[in-house]
Amino acid sequence: MPQGFFSPARVRAARQAARVTAASLTGFYTALYALDQPVVAVYALFTPIALGVLSPVPGSGRQRARTVLLVLPVAVALTALGTTLAVTTASAVAGMLVIGFTVSFAAAYGPAPAGVVPGLLLFYVLACFPPYAPQTLPERLYGLLAGGVLLIVCERVLLPAPSSPSYRARIASALDLAAEAAVSVAQGHGGDRERARHLRDEGRALRFSQVPPASRPTGAGRTARGLAHAGSATRRVLDQLARMFEKPAPQPGDDPHCATLLREVAAACAATAGALRGTRAVPGQEMLEEEVADFVAVRGRPSEDRAEASPRLLRHRTDVLTVAASALTVQTAATVAIGGRRSSPGMPHDQFWYAGPSTPRLLTLRLTGNLTLRSVLFQNAVRTALGLGAARLVAGTLDLSHGFWVLLAVLTLGRTTAGATWSTVRSAAIGTLLGALAAGALLFGAGGATVVYAVVLVPATFVAFAVGPIAGPAWAQGLFTLVVSAAFSQLTPATWRLAEVRLLDVLTGCTIGLLCGVLAWPAGARAELRRSAAELLRAVARLVALTIADLVDAPDDAHARGDTTEEALRLARHRLRIAEGAYAQYRTEGGRGPGGGGPDWLAALNCGSHAMAGAHWLPRLDHGPAPPDAVRWARESVAWLTTALERAATFPPGGVHVRTPPLPTEVISNAPPLVRPSLVDIDGWLRNLAAVLATVGGGDADEPWPPVRDDGRDTRRTQGRSRDLR
Repeated sequence: MPQGFFSPARVRAARQAARVTAASLTGFYTALYALDQPVVAVYALFTPIALGVLSPVPGSGRQRARTVLLVLPVAVALTALGTTLAVTTASAVAGMLVIGFTVSFAAAYGPAPAGVVPGLLLFYVLACFPPYAPQTLPERLYGLLAGGVLLIVCERVLLPAPSSPSYRARIASALDLAAEAAVSVAQGHGGDRERARHLRDEGRALRFSQVPPASRPTGAGRTARGLAHAGSATRRVLDQLARMFEKPAPQPGDDPHCATLLREVAAACAATAGALRGTRAVPGQEMLEEEVADFVAVRGRPSEDRAEASPRLLRHRTDVLTVAASALTVQTAATVAIGGRRSSPGMPHDQFWYAGPSTPRLLTLRLTGNLTLRSVLFQNAVRTALGLGAARLVAGTLDLSHGFWVLLAVLTLGRTTAGATWSTVRSAAIGTLLGALAAGALLFGAGGATVVYAVVLVPATFVAFAVGPIAGPAWAQGLFTLVVSAAFSQLTPATWRLAEVRLLDVLTGCTIGLLCGVLAWPAGARAELRRSAAELLRAVARLVALTIADLVDAPDDAHARGDTTEEALRLARHRLRIAEGAYAQYRTEGGRGPGGGGPDWLAALNCGSHAMAGAHWLPRLDHGPAPPDAVRWARESVAWLTTALERAATFPPGGVHVRTPPLPTEVISNAPPLVRPSLVDIDGWLRNLAAVLATVGGGDADEPWPPVRDDGRDTRRTQGRSRDLR
């Protein structure tokens, strides 16, 4: 047996093929031969195929069964609409355009809705073709429900797909590690680069690209947003602790306040981990909030002790406070996610904006935020609707006998780039030709012997669904041609010309799909990612400049600016969301990840995440009026960084390297005691941003997926400037 023959992917495909084959053929044979109901048989056959093969529903057997159960009412409605609108070609095409866009755009809700989109579209496609027979609607629905129930049963009892670790469990494990690391730093352990590397590796394991689709909290509801926020903040905690391990840490006696806060951070991380596992009550944030407030107050007290005023100790305190702020964010986000908390006292409200709105409101915000040409989800929905509408128009105008095969080809073979579509349809055409030859030989040899087709259909179905998803579109289309030929030959007498019809219909669908791929956003997410990442970096430049100006300028100047900083923060969030969506699709198209050469898109996203975290926290730390020399340093540093951000937005070869002017020791010494910590906080924030920005040209970066605000009100406010709100 060749090495890798029983690879996990092949085993998963074989198990799913067994479930779909059992569900579809049980319903098909029962309806056709026991009940003599061919219409019921067709829908009982195609329902498991639509929801079990065409729709890559993620998750374990239990999760898949639940998803199928939830979408069955939608499938019933689409079948009823298709049956009603099949009265004319015009009405069927109009329905195809509307339903194609609406159902495809529902992918914005999360991985489960995105997975069932192709299958749901198939129900309308199957029902909207001639003959117009509204009297058969009950039989169609009986077959649909029978096939759906059989698939649910098979998903639960027949080789059910195993469950994978939940994102909750992954965050909990990472928080346990963070708690241990925080205690070690509190005890004065540092200079351990191996430990730092381990912390960063654990943080990268929380990337959505490293998590199965079913476990990714990418939904629009409060729980999913809270878990995504908690995961992002947990990665930040691990990264910050890793930086502290890379340099010598002060001994606990040098600054007992830092040691106390770090131990409280460790306790908060451990409590949150227990709550995520369900072994402890949902933690409150009061203890850590009070410790952070006390720590901030201690930092600003005048001291005659030279050691306490040393820049090294001030920077260490800034690092500790940064870790505590991130840990507090994790705790609050987890509380919102698992406890349903609708408010976050003591925390910046806008950072946890999703805690207040109702679930329907959050779902609405997700959709309205993506109603823009800059959203790849919007682009995909438009592309799908136009392709299916054109295919339905061609099939109806030419009166193709099995016209739904044209739409099925468009639905299954369309890709998000013209190059990928051409590669797919070329392979599919070759596979369909070979499959048509095999099916023609079968039909010619068996003639009217339906028992032959009944026997062939079982192994053909299993092999098609076990091999097709792994071997590629050529095998998938070729084997599926044999399956549909064997199935339809049992419904009505057929000749070898059925295989010919199948070939012509698939080629027609390939042509339409290829034209849509060429005409509608042919570059896919690649061009959109470059554009959205550039807009994100420019938004970050404006946000950083306004944030620092709020911190160091005179109060009169800040009042004159009004709420421009808040507007910049909202715009940066929206642009980060659009860039994240473009990056997610870019990776599905085979785009390069970090270290693959060219720009590091993750670093650009990470830069936005770090900028927004600092913009949330820095204004909330106590600070007083900065002296003139500190103001000059801050303005000079921001000018260097914003210039680098603007240049990085062009993604020049070799990237951008910037060194912000270091914070002079004399500036720290001359500043009032209350202002010194704020200056060090600003210096640390700008240095971190510069370090992340340096990796945009290529390198390694963490992967941020924080939940960012995406409301329709802001879409309208900034529509003329960005049109990219999600």
